[in-house]
Amino acid sequence: MTSKTTNKFSPEVRAHAVRLVTEHEAEHPSRWAAVSSIAAKIGCSAHTLNEWVKKAEVDSDKCSGLPSDVAEKMKALERENRELRQANEILRKASAYVIREIYRYLCTQSASQLSEP
Repeated sequence: MTSKTTNKFSPEVRAHAVRLVTEHEAEHPSRWAAVSSIAAKIGCSAHTLNEWVKKAEVDSDKCSGLPSDVAEKMKALERENRELRQANEILRKASAYVIREIYRYLCTQSASQLSEP
């Protein structure tokens, strides 16, 4: 499944914005104030910039959580697992159908052999 949003900002711009937040955080009363101020300057929402900052902290081990590459791999594996489970269910139903048809065929064959003199 693809992302619904487009990446309006390049990785370089994101990294620069995150660096600005960390460098100028002390000049503001709170992190959110720093994020809001810098987000307005670069033209993104404060929420988006805050997510970039949190992701950068996790990726650099400053904060606990799954690094983004591990989270992406986990998401891909979960998707693959779901698809394989669906394929297994389809195969299970198909094999049950085939077995039922074979049984039906064998029953009609044995019944016709019994009725022959």
